[in-house]
Amino acid sequence: MPCRVIVARDFDHMSEIAAGILVEAAREALAHKARCALGLATGNSPTGLYAKFAATANKGALDTSRIRSFNLDEYVGLPGENAQQRALHPESYSFFMTANLFGKLDRTFAETSVPWGTLVDVDRLDAELKAHPGDWIAIRANAASAYLRWIREAILDAYERKIEAAGGVDLQVLGSGEKGHVGFHEAGIPFEDSRMLLVRLDENTIENAVKDGHFASRAQSPTYAVSMGAELIYRARTVLLLANGGRKTDVIAKSLLEEPDCSVPLSYGQIYVQRGGNLICVVDRVAATGLISAAGELARRGVELDNRS
Repeated sequence: MPCRVIVARDFDHMSEIAAGILVEAAREALAHKARCALGLATGNSPTGLYAKFAATANKGALDTSRIRSFNLDEYVGLPGENAQQRALHPESYSFFMTANLFGKLDRTFAETSVPWGTLVDVDRLDAELKAHPGDWIAIRANAASAYLRWIREAILDAYERKIEAAGGVDLQVLGSGEKGHVGFHEAGIPFEDSRMLLVRLDENTIENAVKDGHFASRAQSPTYAVSMGAELIYRARTVLLLANGGRKTDVIAKSLLEEPDCSVPLSYGQIYVQRGGNLICVVDRVAATGLISAAGELARRGVELDNRS
């Protein structure tokens, strides 16, 4: 299937277009099976999409009680004495999803899943990683650390199995970091063996979390996360990428105009399309600046550019 880029006027227009695509994909999936599975992302880019999706669903456009969802990632190391307190922290992605989507629906999803990063004790994790550096970063199946083996088996592998048991993801909502990270598959992490990851966050990711007001300082920001990796993210039948603003201009262009490379994880989308995946990018005209100016090269690469701005 080709890659399609839709250029929107602004954030609201981007959200409107993306919500329409998401609603239609869910309706189409539910026409052929009892339940559909949506992959969900956090961050600013999908907030408008979620609000419009909920408003449309609440008008009866689709039965959200037949939808299950799987989020991309969750922080490890949020404040809290136990997993429940950490999951309820206002910067947890469980909290984000409740505030921006789940709590807005009149009919709740059949099931919602967020990677179980809040189960990890970050102090013990730090100690185990220092004691067993060879087990890091992709946790080995035969890791010397029993705690790291537990993280792999009970948190990483178990989440992947849960997605597989649901029949895979029908449509994955995706945003992008400034350096092209997808979920918390950070720049430089190899594509191979990247289905589920325990990640030490990139300095740029932490800096942006502070800059965007999520945490008061670097010291208060988590430095680890549990995340789907590119290999698992791009197993979805359709991937819907959203990007807006000048911070994303360069990386969006690189992801589609340069050869795929793990230095820009978002570029895995090209591999996904080559393997038959359906990639739809909805970007505002600021984020699309580099794509619009390279329309000829996009066409040569088989990318359809639909400028609605």
